[in-house]
Amino acid sequence: MAYSSILQRRIFLIHTLFWCVYFSFFLYQISFSPWITNRSFDDLLLDTSFHVAAMMAVAYLNYFYFFPRFLQHKHIGRYIVEFAVPFAILVAGTIMVKRHLAADFEHVSKFMNSTRFVVYFVVNTMFIVLFVAMLKFVEDWLELDARKKELENEKLSAELQFLKAQINPHFLFNTLNNLYYLAFTQSPKTPEIIAKLAQMMRYMIYDSNYHTVPLQKEIEYMENYISLERMRLNHPIPIDFVVKGNVDSVQLTPLVLITFLENAFKHGVNNNAADAWVKVQLTVTDQYLIYAVENSILHHQDEKQPEKSGIGLQNARRRLELSYPGRYQLNVSQTPEQYGVELTLQRL
Repeated sequence: MAYSSILQRRIFLIHTLFWCVYFSFFLYQISFSPWITNRSFDDLLLDTSFHVAAMMAVAYLNYFYFFPRFLQHKHIGRYIVEFAVPFAILVAGTIMVKRHLAADFEHVSKFMNSTRFVVYFVVNTMFIVLFVAMLKFVEDWLELDARKKELENEKLSAELQFLKAQINPHFLFNTLNNLYYLAFTQSPKTPEIIAKLAQMMRYMIYDSNYHTVPLQKEIEYMENYISLERMRLNHPIPIDFVVKGNVDSVQLTPLVLITFLENAFKHGVNNNAADAWVKVQLTVTDQYLIYAVENSILHHQDEKQPEKSGIGLQNARRRLELSYPGRYQLNVSQTPEQYGVELTLQRL
């Protein structure tokens, strides 16, 4: 999963940064310590490398084995008893090796054989072990946050799929009705409609499963839809579809524009209205995609208002909220004679 991979990288980065900082701090500390004299940089680097490696061994023994066991049984006494022996063995072994490495340096060797050094080393090791163990809580929080985001993403994806599933049957129902009528009347337009419908189905079934698609494909889909609508009309009506700007490099969420076009034909065009019209304009700028749809209003008593139609604007708004959160603006205008929608999308 993407979130799991990101989480692992974050955890690795946190641990790497901590040990890099600790390595640098310890090397600086012993380089300028008053009891360190006449030691070469190579010797200091060797001492630092061994010291950090020993700290890592103790810390990660606790991190990967003893601390997870404590988080399960939650008995502090049992945890201390279990970890005390390996802790003491590793600390004692590390002190012996460090004393051996410093045997040729009188002042260093004297300090490392003192009780003060033993206490300092034990306390320092305990601090490092506890700090690395505390990182476990940070990682658990990051993992919980990642799982929450993953679940939210899955939920939103499922909701988007559901909304798209509402669009497809709605379109198929209307188109198949038209196709049935043309086939019944043995219209010569029938093969052309079937071909266009097959092309649109290919787009809906395959291309629309991607997060984004080229705008050109969405335009072709809408052009096919307009062609199908033209074929079902008994008389020609003005249908303008204008595209302005360069669409070659533009990506957008699939099927996010079709609802407004469907509503324009559903509520603005029928075979009994010779004065009906539809205007569609798609404008692409460097930052935005502006989509405007206007249509005449059919004046029938049983005609529903566009805002309340089927999946209509409610579905479209929800899909926009999921796909373009905070990056879209939808304006609706209406007069007694026309209905208009203008959608502005910030380019992906």
